[in-house]
Amino acid sequence: MRMTHSQMYSRLLASDPAWNGRFFTGVLTTGIYCLPSCKARKPKPENVKFFPTCDSAREAGLRPCKKCHPDDFALGADPVLESIEALVAEIRARPDGFPDARAIVRRSGFGPTRCFELFRLHYHQTPADLLLSAKVTAAKRLLVSGDKALAELSADSGFDSLSSFHEHFRAANGMTPSDYRSLRSADTFEVDLPQGYPTKHLLRTLGRDPQSLTERLTGRVYETAVALEGSSAVVRLEFAESVVRVRVSAEGGATAEQRAAAHGVVAGILGLAQDAPGMVRLARRLGLARLVAGRPGLRLTQTPSVLDGLIWSIIGQQINLPFACTLKRRLVEAHGTRLAGGLYCLPSAGTLAGIDPCDLRPLQFSRQKADYLVGAARLVAEGRLDLAALRGMSATRAERALLSVRGLGPWSVNYLMMRSLGFADCVPVGDTGVTSALRSLLRLEERPDADATRRLMSVFSPHRSLATAHLWQLNQPDP
Repeated sequence: MRMTHSQMYSRLLASDPAWNGRFFTGVLTTGIYCLPSCKARKPKPENVKFFPTCDSAREAGLRPCKKCHPDDFALGADPVLESIEALVAEIRARPDGFPDARAIVRRSGFGPTRCFELFRLHYHQTPADLLLSAKVTAAKRLLVSGDKALAELSADSGFDSLSSFHEHFRAANGMTPSDYRSLRSADTFEVDLPQGYPTKHLLRTLGRDPQSLTERLTGRVYETAVALEGSSAVVRLEFAESVVRVRVSAEGGATAEQRAAAHGVVAGILGLAQDAPGMVRLARRLGLARLVAGRPGLRLTQTPSVLDGLIWSIIGQQINLPFACTLKRRLVEAHGTRLAGGLYCLPSAGTLAGIDPCDLRPLQFSRQKADYLVGAARLVAEGRLDLAALRGMSATRAERALLSVRGLGPWSVNYLMMRSLGFADCVPVGDTGVTSALRSLLRLEERPDADATRRLMSVFSPHRSLATAHLWQLNQPDP
């Protein structure tokens, strides 16, 4: 599609990454060419010339920007990102080799400010937060697979004291290390809720489709059918005052690995890893306390699986919630697996990949939506889109991988990254719930467009995913 100078300049002002590689920005006053998403100071329109390729920009006598590295992007390489990804892989493999965030900064080769900026940009975490997450993950793995004493296991995971280990592990998982170890033999366990947890808001979210075939809410009991380590199971959550009692039911009995996976599903549903207090402090500092009033502990509920999020992000595009729920029910009933007790497991990617898109038309899927859903499933089934690997990727890499999937645009990708991959700083641009709430919160004359939404949401960084959750609730009555 041919674009005018003014259209390309608007994408430059918006720092829109969706246009990276479609054109390159040459700044005639500095002699530099950049990607449209470059965060450098924006030039005046009369000082800008746009180029279709890096070669054409160089032929005009311009040199590549050292901040956004347009040549590397054009070649499919990103040395700065790759260096941060390699460092994160090292941290996750050996968290005990990094005593603190200062060690990460030294290892990175960047200054403290730049290192912090890169971790925020690519992983939506500070170096300290990512290190702590790596330590907790390592400890969980050792608790399920080995019999080391807790003091030894704590040291092997990188914690400097047993008390610190207990404190951080319990905050991230809602249970002590000893209780987590008991998952090896018990199909029932309890997860502590954070103080002030808004259970009523969570239950409203979990019960948004009373006729759902994959999940069921009865009073304060929630059940969901999930795939755990390759087998179908039902995870039951009973909400009490300050704890959630969980039971895992699998054919033939759940294994230790399945129970650990079930705990991960529960922790995601509860949003235990999210920094709700940080979001509240930010909102109040911005003078926007009304955004978090009445639900300061709100978290963003995670889908039980990435496939679940992928299916929903395609089904839910450009239609209202009730009809999206209807389409999902029809898909599940036609192609899912019915379990004992009446709940259904989602159809697998392999099952969806084998469907002729035309067969979804009688279920009222549009031709385009059916093509997108089956096409994405085929990518997963063929291994060209590794959903499991997405969880460990940088946000930058995951976004690029998902944007390359036909049928996934900025809304779908950011929704999937927030709701299924757990990234903390995403905005589902184009979401009507977000734009309507922003208009109400900020008393705007009209709903903001995509560029205005990005600008307005930027103040909530690095908590834009949680800000989105609060905006979705803003104009809703209290449950």
